Amino acid sequence: MGDQPVPDGIIDLSFAFFGSKALLSAVELGLFTELADGPLDAETLRQRLGLHPRASLDFFDALFGLGLLERVDGRYRNTTETDLYLDRAKPSYVGAWLEMTNDRLYPFFGALTEGLRTGQPQNEAKGGDDFFGVLYQDPARLRQFASSMTGVSMGTARALARKFPWAKYRTFVDVGTAQGNLPVQLALAHDDLTGVGFDLPALEPIVADYVAAFGLNDRLRFSAGDFFVDPLPAAEVLVMGNILGDWSLDERKVLLAKAYAALPEGGALIVYEQLIDDERRERAVNLLVSLLLLIETPGGGCYTATDCRSWMGEAGFRETTVEHVAGPDWMVVGVK
Repeated sequence: MGDQPVPDGIIDLSFAFFGSKALLSAVELGLFTELADGPLDAETLRQRLGLHPRASLDFFDALFGLGLLERVDGRYRNTTETDLYLDRAKPSYVGAWLEMTNDRLYPFFGALTEGLRTGQPQNEAKGGDDFFGVLYQDPARLRQFASSMTGVSMGTARALARKFPWAKYRTFVDVGTAQGNLPVQLALAHDDLTGVGFDLPALEPIVADYVAAFGLNDRLRFSAGDFFVDPLPAAEVLVMGNILGDWSLDERKVLLAKAYAALPEGGALIVYEQLIDDERRERAVNLLVSLLLLIETPGGGCYTATDCRSWMGEAGFRETTVEHVAGPDWMVVGVK
C-alpha cells in the first residue's frame, strides 16, 4: 500500500467491546472474588467458576493480557486494583456498576443505531414506560442501580471532598443522592459537616443501610421528595452530580432555579458531570456518555461548562467557576 496508512487503529477500536465484555463476564462470574483468598491454578479456578474447559484458559489469559490478573508459575491472582475494587466482600467494591452495565447498558447500547435514527430511548422506556418509574418499582433492581451509582462515582466523590473549600461551610444537600455515597464521603473527610441526601422515597432504606454501615447516622439524614415537584431542602451547599444530563434543557433550567431558591446568600451550587469540552474535540469518553444518555433518557445528553455557566447565570448565580474533579468528571460551581 506504499505510504498509505494502515487500518490498525480502526480495527482495534472495532474490537474494543471484546475486552469490555470479558471484564463484565469476569465480574458476573465472581472471578475476582474467588481469587481474593489467594492464587489458583487454571483448572481449580475453572471448576470453582463452573466453566467449560474449552475456552477457560483463553479467558483467564485474556484477563491477564488486559492487566486485570497476574499470573505467576501458572497460578492466577488479582492485581492490586482488581483485589481492592472487584472483590464483592470488600467495602471498596465498585463492581455493582459493572454488574449493571452487563445487565442493562451492554445490551441496550447495541441499539445505538436505532436510537440515532429515532432520537428515542432504547432501554426499558422503549415501550413508552418511564425508565425511572419502572426501575423504582423493583426493589432489587433499584438497590443494584443505587449501588452502581456509588461504584461509578466513588473517585469523584472522594476528589470532591478534597477540591471544594468545605471549610467555609457547615451544611450540604446532595440532590439525587442514590445510595448516599457523596454524603458519606464528605462526612468521612470533614468532621464538622452535616448533610442531607435528597431522593425519591423508595431510596430511603437503601440510603439508611449505607449510612449506618459507616456509623454516620448522627450527621447524615435522608429527605424524601421529587425534585421536580417538591422544594429542595435548604443548605449552604447544594450538589447535583450526574443529574442535569438526564433531562431536557427546560427541565435543567427548572432544577437550577430551584437550587438557587434553596440556597442562602453566599451559598454554593456544585454541578458535576462528564462535561464536554467547549471545542468538542478532547473528551471522547464524555461524548460517548452523551450517546448513552440518548439510549437511556427521552431528552438528556452531556453539555459543556460554558452551557452550564450560562444556565446558572440565567438562574441568578452571580459567580461561576469550572474545575476538573476526577476522571471524566468536571464541576461547575455557582455562588448565589
